[in-house]
Amino acid sequence: MKTYYIFIYFLFISIGFSQTIALQTFATGLNSPVEITHPVNDSRFFVVQQGGLIRIVKPVGSTGTINTTPFINLSTIITTANNEQGLLGLAFHPNYATNGYFFVNYTNTVGNTVIARYSVSANPDIANTTGTILMTITQPFTNHNGGSLKFGSDGYLYIGMGDGGSGGDPGNRAQNINENLGKMLRIDVNSTVAPFYTSPTTNPYFGIAGNDEIWARGLRNPWKFSFNRLNGDLWIADVGQNAVEEIDKVVNPLPNTGINFGWRCYEGNSVYNTAGCDAASTMTFPFAQYSRSGGACSVTGGYFYTGTLYPNFQNKYFFTDYCDDKIRTVNTAGVITTTTSFSGNNFVTFGEDMNGELYIAGISSGTIYKIIDSSLSVSEFEKNGFSMFPNPAKDSFSIKSTTNLVAKNVSLYDLSGILLLTKKLENSQENSISVSNLSSGMYLVTIETSEGESFTNKLVVK
Repeated sequence: MKTYYIFIYFLFISIGFSQTIALQTFATGLNSPVEITHPVNDSRFFVVQQGGLIRIVKPVGSTGTINTTPFINLSTIITTANNEQGLLGLAFHPNYATNGYFFVNYTNTVGNTVIARYSVSANPDIANTTGTILMTITQPFTNHNGGSLKFGSDGYLYIGMGDGGSGGDPGNRAQNINENLGKMLRIDVNSTVAPFYTSPTTNPYFGIAGNDEIWARGLRNPWKFSFNRLNGDLWIADVGQNAVEEIDKVVNPLPNTGINFGWRCYEGNSVYNTAGCDAASTMTFPFAQYSRSGGACSVTGGYFYTGTLYPNFQNKYFFTDYCDDKIRTVNTAGVITTTTSFSGNNFVTFGEDMNGELYIAGISSGTIYKIIDSSLSVSEFEKNGFSMFPNPAKDSFSIKSTTNLVAKNVSLYDLSGILLLTKKLENSQENSISVSNLSSGMYLVTIETSEGESFTNKLVVK
């Protein structure tokens, strides 16, 4: 497979130097991919196709190879009559390695949402085709089905449900605590008796008025949400009505007080329809939002970056928009930065590998890309007291310290994150590293100092 890069340049004012977000082709030939996920500590990617197949993509070097046989085929039990319906979500049980359970979210042949449990067969690349339905939720319209389901750090399964569809939430379902629509549901899937789940007793409406499964309300269409894999924070991208798209953040430990994200009373921070609504002071407003002006129409949530390859990505949440294909990040201060468009993809999902590196897929292009930072300016080395020369290099390059800092180790990676060499450096101010066996191209060089600090920059080999 040919690898190529799409370069989009923009300035992160908050850190004061130029950064490049680039997309590296990882896998092609998928049909309407809508979810990318994997079991704990598993290097394989499981890609949900809206039409009902789950495909396995195995990393081979810097690209991915798609298994010929699908992991599972659920095409006969779903409907895709509307472009928001189909097989939409996949989550692996935290103990998948021992119990083999995974959970799917799909719209059945009459258009209702189904949450079902399946299991892997004796072949780790093939699932059993008989499932167990845990929950069926009636959908009054064909749109706003949500779709994502994820396990939180508490071990419970979270399910994002849209408000039931149409426009403006005509049934005011998102605010109604007796409806599972327009909610974030939370269930314990470890029950061994029908319906094979229970509601945690800490859910806010457990045992009192309101549905036991509800954890939070006031969502319009949380198509994508995710948990920070390191600290458990919850990030929700909730699709707007007419004016804005919103990003919600809930810090772990997650509260059990019945969070109200505001819809349909508010669209983002703006009043939409407050008839009969609770006081604004009781609601949780967006961590960040952006306007639909300029061609945006539907937010696609991603992940808070927890990888290690790209220091410039640290402390940022990545997301995009289905219509404008612009990758956006929001920092810890809630400031959004936007690239120009990677048009022609209609991005609908992000993925995260076992090391926290990020991927993105377009439903129209059928392509999965790895998100990389191709800038990593040499000034990053220089400002920390090191120089790397020559760059570009042909047969070798040198690392030199210009301060009292001493480089202890040097590691070299390709742009997909594969480690190519590691060398322990001598206790001197200049060391030479051979690259005569490397092909021409761009690489990442990381040095670790004797004080435990590390710095990364790009190296071009010619």
